Amino acid sequence: MPPSPKLDPASTVFFLCDVQTKFRPAIYGYEHVVATSNKMVKLAKLLNIPVVCTTQNTKALGPTDPAIELESLGTLAVTYDKTLFSMLIPEVKAILYNHHNLKSIVIFGIESHVCVLQTVLSILSLETFTIHVIADGVSSCNAFEIPIALDRMRTEGARIGTSESVAFQLMGDASLPAFKAFSRFIKDEKESTKKVGQALLQGQVSRESRGKETPEVVSGGVVVSKY
Repeated sequence: MPPSPKLDPASTVFFLCDVQTKFRPAIYGYEHVVATSNKMVKLAKLLNIPVVCTTQNTKALGPTDPAIELESLGTLAVTYDKTLFSMLIPEVKAILYNHHNLKSIVIFGIESHVCVLQTVLSILSLETFTIHVIADGVSSCNAFEIPIALDRMRTEGARIGTSESVAFQLMGDASLPAFKAFSRFIKDEKESTKKVGQALLQGQVSRESRGKETPEVVSGGVVVSKY
């Protein structure tokens, strides 16, 4: 695997993949994926990084979870609905090729073994961009799918990292003017980062956190009939 280009806010875009309300009762550690998504949105705002968000068939699965503060980004964020499992729909591909000097894509969202995986494979097939997967920012309906999907993506050429590691790579230098605000951001996220890591990377999701609501969807956004 050739060395990847240094992560630089000026040549990076974030992908937020299909974190939608109907998935809440179905996804393992869903609220932790939302927490990491919000963390990455805050980082995007701090470092002026564009965010491309997708939803999978909103008629069936609902909008992006309103707990994710995309509106705080203003014109930095765009959202597209899709039926393709991969995020690489024509509108998104156009953004990638119209972005001046884009080198790196950072992805987080759901599901790790379906839409995230297929997005990663689609990006890698372009042989143009390096893609980084946030390990504490992806999940699936079934927890056992997550490490298998991450291993597949790593094998295919994706870079796997944590939200905090990627954040520090993007910051790069403690002498930069943004570092004071960045330090405050890291401190503010400290407890959440630990909790999310324990849940999604060490399997410590409590039964209570999964909720008692009966899921209306299963893997791949397949809707379960109520009748």
